[in-house]
Order: sequence, then C-alpha cells, then structure tokens
Amino acid sequence: MNRLKQIFLSGAAAFAVSHAVLLAGPVSVSAEDAQILAPTTDFTKAEPLEHLPGGAATTKKTLNRNAFSQSSANLPFDRELNFKVGNGIFKRIWVSAPASTASADGLGPLYNARACQRCHLKDGRGHPPAGNYPEDTAVSMFLRLSIPPETDEQRSLLAARKMDVVPEPTYGTQLQDTAIPGIDAEGKMHIEYEEIAVELSGGEVANLRKPTYSVTHLGYGPLHPKTLLSPRLAPQMIGLGLLEAIDEQDILAHADPDDADGDGISGRPNRVWSPELNRVALGRFGHKAGAPSLNHQNQGAFNGDIGLSTPLFPRPSGECTEAEATCLAAPNGNTESQGNLEVGQELIDLLLFYTRNLAVPARRNVDDPTVLRGKQVFYETGCISCHTPKFKTAAAAQQPELSGQLIWPYADLLLHDMGEGLADHRPESAASGTEWRTAPLWGIGVTETVSGHTFFLHDGRARSLLEAVLWHGGEAEAQKQAVVDMPPDDRAALISFLESL
Repeated sequence: MNRLKQIFLSGAAAFAVSHAVLLAGPVSVSAEDAQILAPTTDFTKAEPLEHLPGGAATTKKTLNRNAFSQSSANLPFDRELNFKVGNGIFKRIWVSAPASTASADGLGPLYNARACQRCHLKDGRGHPPAGNYPEDTAVSMFLRLSIPPETDEQRSLLAARKMDVVPEPTYGTQLQDTAIPGIDAEGKMHIEYEEIAVELSGGEVANLRKPTYSVTHLGYGPLHPKTLLSPRLAPQMIGLGLLEAIDEQDILAHADPDDADGDGISGRPNRVWSPELNRVALGRFGHKAGAPSLNHQNQGAFNGDIGLSTPLFPRPSGECTEAEATCLAAPNGNTESQGNLEVGQELIDLLLFYTRNLAVPARRNVDDPTVLRGKQVFYETGCISCHTPKFKTAAAAQQPELSGQLIWPYADLLLHDMGEGLADHRPESAASGTEWRTAPLWGIGVTETVSGHTFFLHDGRARSLLEAVLWHGGEAEAQKQAVVDMPPDDRAALISFLESL
C-alpha cells in the first residue's frame, strides 16, 4: 500500500504525518503521487477513495439540510469547541450601535445582511430574489460596482494590483440595499429575464433565462454613466480550508495562459493585492478569484456585506463614501475589548477556523453504472480541462486535519474566458470582463437538499445543472456544444454524475 493511500484511508491516519514534515511546508508531488492525481481512463468502477472528496476530512453523516454544516471528520474532540464557537459567530445577528449588546453592535450603517448565515443559509448557496423590490429582497445576492479607470494614477494602481477595481464615486464597490434606521439604503437591484430556447439532440429543448441588471431606488443620486454592474450570489461554504491548503505551485501547474498545448483552454491565475502579506498574491476565492486567502475573504465580507470593521478592513463605516455624509456620521461599535474594532482578532480567528473546517459530504452512488457512464462523458468531453478532478493538499503545521489530503474539488481555481453569454464586462484585478474562476463542483448535487433550490452559476440564472452547462461558452464552447449534440442518454448520465458529486 503506497504512502498516499495510507494517509487517506482513515481520519486517524491524517495525524501520522510527522511533525518535522509538517514544519517543512509545501511538499512537491512525487512520481507516485502524480500517478494517483492523473485523470483516470478506467470508467468500469469507482477510483480508490473517490467516495471521500475531502479526504479524511470528509463527513459521512446522513444527508439532510445540515449536510454542509458538519466539521472536518478528522477534527479532534478538543478542537470541536472552536468550531462550534466559530459557528456561533457565523450565525450572530449584528445590531446597530450603540446597543446594550456591545459585543454584537456596529452593524452597517449600510449593509446587505445582518449575519453571515443570512447569505449562506445552512452554509449553502444563495439564491436570486423571487421578484424585484418591493416584491422580494436580495438577501443572498448583491451587485458589485466599479467604473473604468479615468486617471493615470488609477491605471498605475490597477497595473500594480494595489487596487482591484476603481470604485463607483458615490456608491463604492458594492451596492448595499439595506441601512440602519435614519440612513438611506443605496438602492435596489433590479433583474429582468429573457427566456431563450436551446434545441438539443433527440428533439429535447432546454430553456435558459438571460438576466439584465439595473439599479432602482437610488438613495444618493445617479450612478456614474460608465458604471459596471456585476451580480454576486453567495457560494456554498464547504471545503474552503482544503482549497486554501493546495500548494500554489500545484495550481499554477494547470495554468496555460497562451494555450501552449492547443486544446483551446487558457486557464490564468488572478493576481491580487494581499493586505496580510503586503504584496501581490495568487487569488483563489470569490467568483473571479479576487481574494488571496480565506481570512481575506471572511474579513472582506464582514466589512462590505455587514458593515463591520476588522483588522484587515478597519473602517467602522464599511463602504460609506464621501458622498454619503449621514452614513459617515453614524455611530460605530468599535470597542476597546476588540482592539478598537467591531470584530476583533479573536473573533476573526474563530470564524476562520470554522470556515476552514466545514466538511465536504461523502459522494453517493460512485459505483452506479449510469454515474460511471456520466463520469466518462465528463472526462472524455474535456470538462476536466477546467474542472480538475484531484489535488493533494500541502502540509501545514497548524492544520493537520487539512494536511496531505487527496481531495476531489473538480476545479483548477484558475480564470477562464466563459464567453459573451456569461460576461459581466467588469474586470477585477487580472480577471477580464469575460473571465470567471472555475467553481468547485463538490457538493453540487446536495444543493437542493441543503438550500431548497437548484440555482447555479455566479448569479443563479441557471435553474438546473443542465442549464448551467448550457451557459458555458468561450473556452468551454466546444464542450457545451458536445453536450448539445450528444445522445440524450449520455446527457442524462452526465447530469447523474454531477448530481453524485
């Protein structure tokens, strides 16, 4: 039995990695490991350990609405308390300052949600509103805002990655559609859908809905005439610590920005500014890989989505701009016990531990003949050119649960041109207006169980997995067309495979 198999066969085996190896940092992939990580060509049976997409951290508990809220299965008992306290912070409902609950005040003044849990309900995927305001509210979805650069200074900062976008002058980089009492919200997202019929082989027809976005009920005057809008749906929270534990070089090994191999796929890394490292770093989180670390992503959401000050984003007024004077003048919840912040380092660390250890559920039906046929279709159609099946996580002294795991995220975490159909025309750091980060597919078949819906892609326009596939274009145009043209039984098998993830 080889070394990787020994590590992954049980949760306890994850702790067999020596302390010396853990301290050594990232480990290069050996020839033996490379063989394990290579895509399979045998679709007659499931691969060893394929049923454990998160390695030894995979949760094997019964699937229900809490399927995405379980801790890493190999988490020792004495660390479970930190996970549970972090969960409490994730669910905490924040209130406006001043309040008698000083440890939970400081909301806003402008915000999109009052708790992390409000967007990521049950740690799952958000959904687009059922109707436009006031018929419904967009609690788990919002609009990013920016404008094209207008000055040499802005162009220079963008080129140096010291700035990822140029904020809209009045409303900043995110439309906050809610505010505390006495403050006007910035506006409301408005969506109009157009139905598009797509003819498939075998006489089948799929209906796609094409969204158009605008802003209504503006609270502080008109938007800049060149404002760029980009919708963002809250993603599922599982496996994030494992994605962070992938060595950077293993991600970059899949990059092919000039399509040197001629397969039409040109994955590129996003390079973004890291306030933690005080330098440019690889982006790997967010729909355009705009955050270099999970800590950065968490704190950015605290600040932008809830309006709270954090160590990386210490402004107590969140995204309030100079044009929003009442917002800037509102009281904040900074307290000495939190390091003169609203969310101090201790709370940040506990939340980080929680979000790193939300476990991926075990696969289902991995040996089912239809699922295996769908897997073969997925591989041979070329979907794995972007949705990389397997990685091995690096060693990390402080995160033994996530170290040295064979994981199956089905994502390369790189940017890919997805064509005009999905384009938002809003660049973000190195990402162009047609590029998106490959989203991990693990857990995608459990979405309806956890979240009660099947809305997919960055803005939830797809109402099924088939619709999500049919929106692929650009680098994935050939793969999308292959799905359109393939026999209906193969198309159904492909969806069965995705539903098993």
